[in-house]
Amino acid sequence: MPSITNDLFSIDKVIHEDGAISVILSINPDSEILKGHFPGHPVVPGACMLQVVKEVLENALNHPVRQKKADQLKFMIMIDPTKTLTVALDITYKKAEDDSIVVTAKLSNPDALYFKFQGSFVRI
Repeated sequence: MPSITNDLFSIDKVIHEDGAISVILSINPDSEILKGHFPGHPVVPGACMLQVVKEVLENALNHPVRQKKADQLKFMIMIDPTKTLTVALDITYKKAEDDSIVVTAKLSNPDALYFKFQGSFVRI
């Protein structure tokens, strides 16, 4: 799987099989994104959590996608990049009758659930 092209997350490990993707991501605590969100007390922006789901899905499917719908989008706990350096991203997906890709995703580690998403993407 190609690497994600941003300076916030990098992929350490990927397992992709039968509509399921499991990824271990490293968080770069020195990312430019974190310098402004928030100075002195950085947290991983929620938009970046959703973006990494999109990018990992695109890499796994080998084509670009656009988010169509977010049925459920919950940010459970903030990710402090000074304390949390790795997270697991788990995605399950299936093709719907309308050719959209129905996705369930979560970012977590053994001690915390940070983010969960249910929604759909379309191929572009």
